[in-house]
Amino acid sequence: MTDLLFTVEDGIARITLNRPEALNAFSTEMIDLWIRALESIRDDDSVRVVVLTGNGRGFCSGGDIKSMVRGDGFLHNNTEAKDLSSTGLARKQSLWKRVQRIPLLLQEIDKPVIAKMNGIATGAGLDMALMCDIRIAAQSVKVAEGYIKAGIVPGDGGAYFLPRLVGVDRALEMLWTGDSYTAKEAKQMGLITHVVSDEELQEYVEAYVRRLANGPQETMRFMKRAVYQGLTTDLRTSLDMISSAMGLVTELDDYQEGIRAIAEKRQPKFT
Repeated sequence: MTDLLFTVEDGIARITLNRPEALNAFSTEMIDLWIRALESIRDDDSVRVVVLTGNGRGFCSGGDIKSMVRGDGFLHNNTEAKDLSSTGLARKQSLWKRVQRIPLLLQEIDKPVIAKMNGIATGAGLDMALMCDIRIAAQSVKVAEGYIKAGIVPGDGGAYFLPRLVGVDRALEMLWTGDSYTAKEAKQMGLITHVVSDEELQEYVEAYVRRLANGPQETMRFMKRAVYQGLTTDLRTSLDMISSAMGLVTELDDYQEGIRAIAEKRQPKFT
C-alpha cells in the first residue's frame, strides 16, 4: 500500500492520507504523491470537487516526530537525510521542494476542496485542512498548532492561513501555546465550517460534495477565484475581475438553464 491514495470517480477526486499506524504523519512518499495528485486535479477538467481525508484514527498528525528525533529532517524515510540534517539552507530547500508545493498548487485549483476531518489534526496536519476551502469535522476531532512543543515554526504556510481565519491575536495564541481545541471550539473560532457526529460524517460529506459536483462548474470556479483574489486586491480591481467573469458566465449554457429553471420553478440541471 502507498502512503497516499488518489482516485477520481464521477467528477469527485479523493485524496486519502494513508499512514494510519502513524496517524498519517507525513512521509516523503506521501508528499510526492500528494503533489502529483494536485497537479492532476489542477489539469483535469473532469474533476468537479476534491475531498481530502485521512485513513484510520486521525486526519493528519503533521510531521513525523520520530524522524526528527533520528535526525532525518521533517519527513519519514527520507533518502536525503544527510542533506536535510547538514545545513539550514538544505532544510529550507527541502520545505520548498516538497511540503510548500502543496499550498501553492492548491492556490492554482479553482475547484472546491473539502477537508473531511476525523480524529486529530495537529501542526502541519491542521494547516493542510486550513488550506482547503471548506472543513467538515467529526465531533470527536481535536486540533492544535503544536509546533511550539517541538521548538519549530510552521514551515508549510500555517502562519499565512491561520490568522486569515481566526485573526492575528488568536493565531498567535494558538501558535505560542500549542493548546488543543475540540471540534466545537474550533468551529466557534472559525477554523471549522461544519461539525457533525462521528457516525454522520461519511454521509454528510458525501451529500455535500455531490451537491457541489452538480453545480454550474465554471461559475463556481469564477466565484472561488474572485473570493481569494479579493483578499489581496483593491475594490476596483476586484470589481473589474468579477465584471469580466459575469460577461463570460452569461454566455454559458448553465446560465440559460439557471434562469429557465427559476422561471419554471424547478431545480436546474447543470452540465
